[in-house]
Amino acid sequence: MNYITLFETIKGYCENDFPNTQFGDPTAANATFTSKEQVDTFIQQAEQRIYNSVQFPAIRKNVTGTTVTSNKYLSAPSDFLAVYSMAVIKGDGSYEYMLNKDVNFIRAAYPNPSTTGTPRYYALFGPTTINANPPVITDEYSFILGPTPDAAYSVELHYYYYPESITVASDGRTWLGDNFDTLLLYASLLEAYTFMKGEPDVLANYEKRYNEALILAKRLGDGMERQDAYRAGQFRMEVK
Repeated sequence: MNYITLFETIKGYCENDFPNTQFGDPTAANATFTSKEQVDTFIQQAEQRIYNSVQFPAIRKNVTGTTVTSNKYLSAPSDFLAVYSMAVIKGDGSYEYMLNKDVNFIRAAYPNPSTTGTPRYYALFGPTTINANPPVITDEYSFILGPTPDAAYSVELHYYYYPESITVASDGRTWLGDNFDTLLLYASLLEAYTFMKGEPDVLANYEKRYNEALILAKRLGDGMERQDAYRAGQFRMEVK
């Protein structure tokens, strides 16, 4: 299901064109809240709900960064949500995966920042702070490493993020829309019909259909995509 089909299907199910709602100064450039903006918000909220319910491989990607000698902090990507894995890439190309700890552990294990070496541990430190007067706290996260890097190491971070929304995709298509359009549709209808303050029985039916689609999605994302027949054997149903 592409974006245009999803957009029109949501309006059709809800029997609502979500007409323009004007607010603020009518002469201002942003004075009109269009039906597209409303429906796009429903879709984006639906995508966020799904991506936080099923760990599809489609919501993971990896980047490579470089540590700074004698600097125990490493900035996270701007679209970072959570870590999947983090590894130091040595000079010979081999990977040494770091262990996830909390900040207290790293502070206690390496109380002196001048203790350097190949990083073995990492922790999510918190928002990145830019040195200024007063200090500027950004929206981006950073990691603290232990021990403090003694050289400029390449680091590969595999992490979770929110993929590009179908509402802004250049071709109007995403992995979710192509492979689980039922889940995306009913999640969007839940948001749209809640906005409309619709009939409770209709809302309950949308939620039921969403939960049914979610079960199938979790079977794929949290089940089938994490095993194969060689290691886990083929799926078998009991014959009675």
